Amino acid sequence: MNTTSERFSTPLSQLTEAIGVSESFLLFQQQLARVAGASRPVVLIGERGTGKELAAARIHYLSPRWSGPFIKLNCAALAPSILESELFGHEAGAFTGANRRREGRFESAHSGTLFLDELGLMPLAVQEKLLRVIEYGTFERVGSSEAIEVDVRLVGATSVDLRDLVAEGRFKADLLDRLSFQVLWLPPLRLRDGDIRVLANHFATAFAIELGLKWTPFFRPSALAELQRYNWPGNVRELKNVVERAAYLSETAEISVVTLSPFDPPFELRGSEQIRPVSAAEDDGSEQEKAGRQFPIDFDSIIAGHEVELIGSALVAAHYQQHNAARLLGLTYDRFRGLYRKYSKLLRSEAG
Repeated sequence: MNTTSERFSTPLSQLTEAIGVSESFLLFQQQLARVAGASRPVVLIGERGTGKELAAARIHYLSPRWSGPFIKLNCAALAPSILESELFGHEAGAFTGANRRREGRFESAHSGTLFLDELGLMPLAVQEKLLRVIEYGTFERVGSSEAIEVDVRLVGATSVDLRDLVAEGRFKADLLDRLSFQVLWLPPLRLRDGDIRVLANHFATAFAIELGLKWTPFFRPSALAELQRYNWPGNVRELKNVVERAAYLSETAEISVVTLSPFDPPFELRGSEQIRPVSAAEDDGSEQEKAGRQFPIDFDSIIAGHEVELIGSALVAAHYQQHNAARLLGLTYDRFRGLYRKYSKLLRSEAG
């Protein structure tokens, strides 16, 4: 077979990342385990980063087909003509560049499971051929009329509701009927109450082991609260990246700072930091103001007082969302966090 690497591309160790304690997560896992035993098509619908491939792998390994191959293919990654060849194979001479016979993913998945990601992007012509395989268990390679029999369980995944695509004429209604023996909706991370803490600790510990660190990372309550306030548009995949980055940058076991976006430039001047020329009128006013000040002064205390006042006001205006408060002040989030830690006692006393 030419897809041996695909067969073992989802290590069993990765399946342990399907962890959680929330009601929505446990209900999904219960549904998944129940449908795994029935050798019928399943459609997985979920946002990006919710773990659709991981769910498909769990369906396979919990099924009677667990010892057979688990083959996967992303329908969005290939042109329509190439997708048909990848799925069903081709004969030598079937098209330019086809120098030899090639098995498709359906043949490679015989007696196992075939996972088709981004199912909604499959061209209508390929959908027609896919429907025939599901109904009759046979297909022909590209460039051949010989029927090939296969025994394959199909698991499809998409981030959109396929019923909408049917209404738009972009997905065959009869194919959807045959695929949807069971439809499982993966809950987004923002609806998995309590799972962020569990997953964050899991990812941090696993990454520390991978790096060979001598300590087990843990999150300060403020850092954990920040993770729990965030909306996580990238779901579990995004959370894993954020947690691993925080564990890597932390110099101690205690993780106190999390950077939700690595794209915020730490040296960019924004908002109140922008440098602009001073007009003559402003310059005269500032000179008069300077002349009216009483010296000597405690420079550091005055500056600190202004910074505490500004940070406190921004937090109130941003409803204590620190990312939003940083934006209100024209600061990068990392700089805001540094100031917040510096004045944390003063800020808490003001809030009290």
